[in-house]
Amino acid sequence: MKAQVQSRVRLAPRLATVVLLIAGCGSGGEAAVSPAPSAVIAVTGAAGDADVLLDAQSLTVLDQPVRYPKKKAAQISSSILSLDPGQETGWHKYRTPIYSYILEGTLTVEYDAGVIKEYAAGTALVDAMNVWLNGSNKTDAPVRVLVVNMGAAGIANSVKRP
Repeated sequence: MKAQVQSRVRLAPRLATVVLLIAGCGSGGEAAVSPAPSAVIAVTGAAGDADVLLDAQSLTVLDQPVRYPKKKAAQISSSILSLDPGQETGWHKYRTPIYSYILEGTLTVEYDAGVIKEYAAGTALVDAMNVWLNGSNKTDAPVRVLVVNMGAAGIANSVKRP
């Protein structure tokens, strides 16, 4: 079974703001963001404060530096990925940075070389780039993921494995 992607974005009540910084788009080959602590962060602010989902994230879930495409106009797109129990995304890889926020359920992602990670509802992450991966719902409940592609004109955000 393949995943369904909704074209309209409905944000979860606790997801007040998603702020994305597209650094370095517009010249040269690729712009790297300087390394900082890696991977998955979910932090709740004090009463009245905004919830911080990621803060100055510069590494992907596989500890790769985030690199933005350059020489192309920035393009940001978003969608809601929905996986019913037993569904998979199919093997693919991201060619541009991708921010994901697990809105509902638990997403299991298998990366090349057998690395498997689980992401529960409320988790924000920057996914791996140029690494084959397959997302799946191994639970009995639906999974919904806000996916934000930080791409560039003329560059496919993701490619399916041949």
